[in-house]
Amino acid sequence: MPENPFKPSFGSTPPVLVGRDDELEDFAIGLEEGPGSPNRATIFTGARGVGKTVMLTEVASHALSAGWISADATAEAGMLEELHDQLLVKGRELLPSPSRDVTSFGAGGLSIGIAPGDRRELSWRQRMEAIIRTLNERGAGILITVDEVHSGVEELRRLAAAYQHFVRDDLDVAIAFAGLPSAVSALLNDKVLTFLRRAHRVTLEDVPLEAVERALQATITGHGRRIDPEALRAAAEATLGYPFLIQLVGFHIWRQHPARAVITHEDVVAGISAARRRLGTTVHEAGLADLSDVDRTFLVAMAQDPERSKLAAIAARMGVTAGYASQYRARLIEAGMIAPAGHGLVVFAVPYLREYLHEHAASLGLDTLKLDRPENGLV
Repeated sequence: MPENPFKPSFGSTPPVLVGRDDELEDFAIGLEEGPGSPNRATIFTGARGVGKTVMLTEVASHALSAGWISADATAEAGMLEELHDQLLVKGRELLPSPSRDVTSFGAGGLSIGIAPGDRRELSWRQRMEAIIRTLNERGAGILITVDEVHSGVEELRRLAAAYQHFVRDDLDVAIAFAGLPSAVSALLNDKVLTFLRRAHRVTLEDVPLEAVERALQATITGHGRRIDPEALRAAAEATLGYPFLIQLVGFHIWRQHPARAVITHEDVVAGISAARRRLGTTVHEAGLADLSDVDRTFLVAMAQDPERSKLAAIAARMGVTAGYASQYRARLIEAGMIAPAGHGLVVFAVPYLREYLHEHAASLGLDTLKLDRPENGLV
């Protein structure tokens, strides 16, 4: 029985990465351009499930192919020492030092010319700079990636300040961050992190359905099975171009009858249904849990429209002024839950959230509002 090739887990690299070639090429060019290239400081942002963590994995893979060493962390307490120790270990493995003096930093076998005991006297930035200089001299650039960034982490400020010094000293170093739009927005507004406003900001969006169809077919045929053309088209359309859903739909249509050589339209229908249920528990629940009650009420009011929603109509359903509702519109755009769709109009940024809200409004403790009045101005 062929193994299921689809990987619907957050952060897992799919067998075929769809629609991200330009973004990865920009980063690869930045590595080639040398210190000071604007693409060497990149921020990936977008809604949940668009592949931000995957992009960090991919740029690290590109860096490794170019002879670089990467260290990765999540934005939380202890991340600086984690990055430091990863470079020691990876530096030792990829660029072994003739010296086996391990007391220099108390880890690894990479000697960087600091006497035993001096670690206590050096700041984190000084220790990192010594490691980066040593590895640069041996031909290796350094990539630092940080996932789930948000402005409340003091260590992010220290990392950003140190990175500016590394660039100023012409060190071969690059950095890549990933985070939700609201977190990235707060990060860029942090007075200590103003240099990040000059970073290359990449907003990851949905993938064209033609590319989705090609990717699904390539993955299925590349792993020993076939899919009916109409079934393939239906599967691609059901993903709405949302990267996480591409993997989720692929995973569930594959597992319907994995021993059969051909994936049928019936398999796709059942797989889509299972994928949408799973999307609700993994993406929608998590996204709604981060919101306030008024944020969620805004979304429920918005969910009554078949496609685009007018802000004025949403405000009327909520029983508030348009100005009041606009504050929550801005919050939900920053959170990656909705997106502007023209003057005074918004749409959901996450697939099937409208349907999820219809099905779960009561369990979320939300009033279904007075939804059927003509004066609500349904779009």
